[in-house]
Amino acid sequence: MYTKLCAGLSRLSLMLAVVGLIALVLCVQYQVIGRYVFNDTPTWAEALALLLVLYVTALGVAVGVRDAGHIGLESMVVLLPDRWRLRVELLIHVLVGVFGALMVYGGWIWASAKWAETKPLLGVSEAMDYIPLMVAGVLIVMFSIEHFLAMLRSEIVEPSWN
Repeated sequence: MYTKLCAGLSRLSLMLAVVGLIALVLCVQYQVIGRYVFNDTPTWAEALALLLVLYVTALGVAVGVRDAGHIGLESMVVLLPDRWRLRVELLIHVLVGVFGALMVYGGWIWASAKWAETKPLLGVSEAMDYIPLMVAGVLIVMFSIEHFLAMLRSEIVEPSWN
């Protein structure tokens, strides 16, 4: 049941990242057309594009953790005996989970500090810059736990795009 939840969250994150990427491209396109065709640059387009980059990147990183697409030195781990390989891989997932928890904590600290400030070009709170950090951190913790449990049961986590 936990794996189904994580798979659903991963698929949803992937779909939202794709929608965000499409919105980002349209936003930049609108800014370029406004600047060079109409000689009237929409000031909000760049600020929105930068905000969308944060969301797309954060969701993409979280999906990458679940689908084991994150950076790793697996060539060294493969050379270890099976018993040590399992221990090292479990440690890796614990460390990735700790990193995700630190993302949540740091994002919370910054979002709390910036909540009252407003982005002048968008009219939204500055905390919007730190919400994707917290969302990705929560997802990374969840996906790390999923991998940890799957390894203990000798199972494989299927990528969300399958």
